Amino acid sequence: MASALATLCGQAYGAKEYVMMGVYLQRSWIVMSITSLFLLPVFIFTRPILMLLGQDENIAEVAGNISLWSIPIIFAFIASFTCQNFLQSQSKNTIIAFLAAFSIVIHLFLSWLLTIQFKLEIPGAMTSTSLAFWIPNIGQLIFITCGWCSDTWKGFSFLAFKDLWPVVKLSLSSGIMLCLELWYNTILVLLTGNMENAEVQIDALSICLNINGWEMMISLGFMAAASVRVANELGKGSSKAAKFSIVVTVLTSLAIGFVLFLFFLFLRGKLAYIFTSNKDVADAVGDLSPLLAISILLNSVQPVLSGVAIGAGWQSIVAYVNIGCYYIIGIPVGVVLGNVLNLQVKVGILLILELHTCI
Repeated sequence: MASALATLCGQAYGAKEYVMMGVYLQRSWIVMSITSLFLLPVFIFTRPILMLLGQDENIAEVAGNISLWSIPIIFAFIASFTCQNFLQSQSKNTIIAFLAAFSIVIHLFLSWLLTIQFKLEIPGAMTSTSLAFWIPNIGQLIFITCGWCSDTWKGFSFLAFKDLWPVVKLSLSSGIMLCLELWYNTILVLLTGNMENAEVQIDALSICLNINGWEMMISLGFMAAASVRVANELGKGSSKAAKFSIVVTVLTSLAIGFVLFLFFLFLRGKLAYIFTSNKDVADAVGDLSPLLAISILLNSVQPVLSGVAIGAGWQSIVAYVNIGCYYIIGIPVGVVLGNVLNLQVKVGILLILELHTCI
């Protein structure tokens, strides 16, 4: 939902309506805070929900525990994503990068301290994760409100409570657009949990999704760049410059994706041993590596196009596209491939390929 702020602030910055950027930021805080409160029951009742969906009891128990520890992170996301979009729309990326680097150092230290030294396991890992989100949030809020954004932040205003409905609509469209993509990965895990030898299947799929996520971080950087540049140029009224930005960003991301495609294609299952010492899991990842490599190549383009949609305010259109690709085509095909044709965990990557090709 915070990506709506990228549209609003990006175009406002391009149009030199600087004062409205601070108002948009506050409106986004209001909308996302209310939304997070409505989402709380899902996190509180994760365990019974998963049990109702037929998941293994042990998996449901662990997932429910993690969900409860994730509640502080939900509210950390509000400040994190909105402040990032607010700053990125002004091309103030240095402070974001600095705070992110500092957060990683703190996260690594706390993870080692709490999980390895104190052996707190999930509580330790989740506490470290929560602090890793909140520490940069505090830094970003100080940077915004204490004078470093003097043109775009004029203090808290009652204008934030006016004209909320347009922000709500754009935020919902943005949330639906991105959630349909993210929830799809969760559904993959749910489908895998119902297959034979579920633990190995889930482990293999999780490793593939993690590797895919590494590459996705690069693409998400280009996604942010595309959304900012397109929004800024459209705010200025320069559609030609916006089109040029799209071409440059897509081609650059695709070139990096092709290099990573070759890298993961030839390494195959060797990367799995970074995550596990289980040979069965590593072999399963090795079988999936060619499909994973193709998925990585396709992933280098799709997020950038999503960034273009965000910059242009086309979130609702992309939401409809995602419904068709992910849920009308992808999931039914995945169920058939995984259960009827008994392809097991290969269903996950095959679905990813299917859906990205459709997009």
